[in-house]
Amino acid sequence: MQTVTGLYDNHEDAKTAVNALEDAGISSSNISIVSRSGTTDESNAGEGAATGAGVGAVVGGAGGLLAGLGMLAIPGVGPVVAAGWLVATATGALAGAVAGGAAGGIIGSMTKAGVDENDAHVYAEGVRRGGTLVSARVDDDQVDIARSVIDASAPVDLNTRRAMYREEGWQGFDETSADFTEEELVRERERARDYRPMA
Repeated sequence: MQTVTGLYDNHEDAKTAVNALEDAGISSSNISIVSRSGTTDESNAGEGAATGAGVGAVVGGAGGLLAGLGMLAIPGVGPVVAAGWLVATATGALAGAVAGGAAGGIIGSMTKAGVDENDAHVYAEGVRRGGTLVSARVDDDQVDIARSVIDASAPVDLNTRRAMYREEGWQGFDETSADFTEEELVRERERARDYRPMA
């Protein structure tokens, strides 16, 4: 099996990608989604809980894999909504469990599934900064289908995003980093949207 992955700045684009992967015949058990949960309830954030707005932004009447989203607390990322093989493999628990140390587990799980380690760090950092990760494990004959579905759903250009992070001195994902506040997440989304690489 091969792993095809996309990082999205927009939850709706990620949700569209998951639904399209399922519609293309890729089993829900081979698809994962991990999204930094937007929460306004700071008292619950450390416990991995989120308000309806955070979960609703991703779930919104979805079926299949998306209907099974649960909450996790990931050191260095904060609360996330997540489901699928990647999360279960990374945490050793169901997606609804609160797990410590899951970030390194996600990077390790991605690299074990064939994702380049440098890319895995960018994906983890992207989630930390408010993005949504969609990953599909597929047979060789489904790689082109999965890649075209993910590409059609407006993923982030990984090399551009890596350059943006590195321009500020970022070297790799660090699970000891402080969680982004809601205000910081909004600024980060705006910066990503307006970013142009230095010549």
